[in-house]
Amino acid sequence: MENKDILIKANALVMAGDNEGFLNFCTDDTVWDFVGDRVLNGKEAVRNYMAEAYIEPPIFDTESLIADGDFVVAAGNISLKNSDGNLIKYKYCDIWKFRDGKMAEVRAYVLAV
Repeated sequence: MENKDILIKANALVMAGDNEGFLNFCTDDTVWDFVGDRVLNGKEAVRNYMAEAYIEPPIFDTESLIADGDFVVAAGNISLKNSDGNLIKYKYCDIWKFRDGKMAEVRAYVLAV
């Protein structure tokens, strides 16, 4: 499976509420860098973040998906419900680095709109 296809499948699992299925596509030492906010180190940190941030499954609207070697860049819109039940919309650009067919790192640029 190509890296772009892996990301598409993994994101579909998140939107279906299957965070563990998504995490199966990540390396154990995955690093998520939310630029200007926080860095998550390791699958357990990502699991905890997802449990906190994804009160309901997020909705991705990917506008661009570009693959080159070990990298896939995804850009578009994401909507998340906050703890008050309000839907918050964001623009995002994720730069994913793959290793051995798994998502090893992401540098995420996320802005509320």
